[in-house]
Amino acid sequence: MTESHPVRRRRGRGARERILKAATQLFTAQGVNATGMDQLSTVAEVSKRTLYTHFPSKDELVGAYLQSLVDALLPVPPSPDRPTPSPREQLLAIFDWKRPETTAPFRGCPFLNVSAEVPDPGHSAHQLAAAYKREFARRLTDIARQAGVDDPETLGEQLALLFDGAAARGTALNSSHTAACARSIAESLVDAALVGVGPASP
Repeated sequence: MTESHPVRRRRGRGARERILKAATQLFTAQGVNATGMDQLSTVAEVSKRTLYTHFPSKDELVGAYLQSLVDALLPVPPSPDRPTPSPREQLLAIFDWKRPETTAPFRGCPFLNVSAEVPDPGHSAHQLAAAYKREFARRLTDIARQAGVDDPETLGEQLALLFDGAAARGTALNSSHTAACARSIAESLVDAALVGVGPASP
């Protein structure tokens, strides 16, 4: 007869942070649809009651998970009071993926993953993913405009599409190496757009 052990629950503050950390871990590793609230409460070491107190529905938790990733994944917009790399370097940096040493599957872009798992365009999670993708292209366009290219909107959209294609292919192949190929293509696009443009401010 196997002795059962109760799931350990942690007391005190920080429950919301632990839930979000568990959601990031599980949603990244196995996807949104395959992750249940029972598993989330176990990994976060909180009761179901505590979980639903902070996030009354799974949809709200998915939204918070995506929102927590926005600032870390969007290209940093240029700012006169903050030292930044050159516009060219900023545009290419989006392809510098650093995958940690792990045996977990490569999951690519979490916003693409959620939009694929939640195909309803009216769903809040899908809308948040779509808004992120629009903002991603907009920020690339702003950086291209700062670089002085003639058609920053086209370059921004091209780089966003290249990024998404590399992320999707990398997910299918379970490899982050697609980013290196995408970066070389991006270098050609960016340098072609910069032909005839004078030195840009860093």
